[in-house]
Order: sequence, then C-alpha cells, then structure tokens
Amino acid sequence: MVTSDQRRRQLAREKYARQQQRREENRLKAKRRNTVIAAALAVVLAAGGAVYASVALTDDSSKGSADAAGDPTGTPSTPAPTESESASPEPKLTVDQKATYAMALSTNEGEVTITMDAAKTPHTVNSFKHLADKKYFDGTKCHRLTTQGIYVLQCGDPKGDGTGGPGYTIPDENLTALGKAGADGTVTFPAGTVAMANTGQPGTGGSQFFLVYKDTKLPPSYTPFGKIDAAGLKAVQDVAAAGVEGGATDGAPKKPVTIAKATVTKK
Repeated sequence: MVTSDQRRRQLAREKYARQQQRREENRLKAKRRNTVIAAALAVVLAAGGAVYASVALTDDSSKGSADAAGDPTGTPSTPAPTESESASPEPKLTVDQKATYAMALSTNEGEVTITMDAAKTPHTVNSFKHLADKKYFDGTKCHRLTTQGIYVLQCGDPKGDGTGGPGYTIPDENLTALGKAGADGTVTFPAGTVAMANTGQPGTGGSQFFLVYKDTKLPPSYTPFGKIDAAGLKAVQDVAAAGVEGGATDGAPKKPVTIAKATVTKK
C-alpha cells in the first residue's frame, strides 16, 4: 500500500519531470528562433561597416543619402540583405500598374533578365524603372555573395560596399506571395527569386536587391518582386560556384560582377 508520503514524493518527481521536459522544449524553440533570426540578420548588412553578424539580407543605404542603417537583426550566422533609411519622397508612381516589366542587367558575367509584375509590386517596379532610366545602376558592382545559410547575390548599391542607396525608401509589397511562415518563422524564397533588401524594419527598401540562386529560407519581410530568366540564373549560379573572396562564406564574390547597364521596359 502506498503511503501519503510516498504519494507526495511520486507527485513531486512527476512534477519535476514535467518541468524538465518543458525547459527542454523551450530551449529547442529558442534555438530554432535564434536560427531564424540569424538567417534574417544575414539579409541585413550592418550600418557603416556592413558587419556580417548573421544571415540577414539588408540594404544600408536609405538613410537620408547614402548613409547606412544598422543591422536590423544581428545574430550569429550569415547577415541578410539590407538598405538604410531615407527622408526623401519616393518617385511619383508612373508605371502601368496592370503591366509586366522586364529589367535587363548587362553584366560582365552574362545577361540577367528579371520579369516584374507591376500589379503586385507597383512601387518597387516604379522605383526600378525610375532608377534605371537615370542610369543609377550602370557601372555598379554586386557587392555581396553568401554561400552558407542563405544563398544570394546582392546588388544595387552604387557605393559597392552595402551602404549606398537612392536617398528614399519604398513600401514593402507582396509579402504573402511565398506563403505563410512556418513554425520557424520563415518561408522559402525559391531559386530565381529577386527580392528587396531592407534595414530589417518595415518600409525601408531602397535600391539594393538580392538574387536567390538556390532555395533559401528567410522571414517573409523582403519584397519578392521579380523572377530571373534561366540564362540569368545560370550566370548567378556560376558566380556562386566560384565562391567568396578569401574562402569566406559571406562577402565580395571571388568572381567580380559589374552591372554595365540596366534597363527597364514594359513587356
């Protein structure tokens, strides 16, 4: 027969076991969360010095001119694409919001054509047309390649160091296009997707964008606005295969990529 003392001890042991199980579950959840944040950080380039703390995609340029903002999500992994904040108004919306546009990037590594749907991302398409018409991207470098954690080539910075931008910001668009975030807080950006970098805060996109060359998991906070054609995707994948300077996994591509000319036309 079980005495009251034995029963109390048994209940205490069971309570302790449940507490330990909850602690372990919380630890695993926190670990998954930190992995996701790290990946998001990898998409954000840190202010001023573009510190790659994690896996965020950012554009550090939108601050008033070409000043960089801080790394929106810094965590330990591969930093994300980012852009800095700005005070100037975005260009007047003049694109046909029912049309499809093509952005052609003539690079030293091949032609990359990006199809953009103005019905889904009118502000983004309008900004790219405005900048391309002004030859903003001509002669600029794709300054960042990541080959671990996230798989992107980041371009669109006239300074070539992750801190440049157009002096204005544009709103986020089409954020639900890739589906609902999973338990880890991410969605899959399929290979061939083109999306906007930002500072890690809503509505901070500028001119920097990233080309996804291999399926990549990121939080759904980066505007997906275009799709790369097959030849262009192959060219980006070839650049990625060559790796990062110095054998790193995040930094300037070993095979330099320069955009000689960028044009945006209505299809």
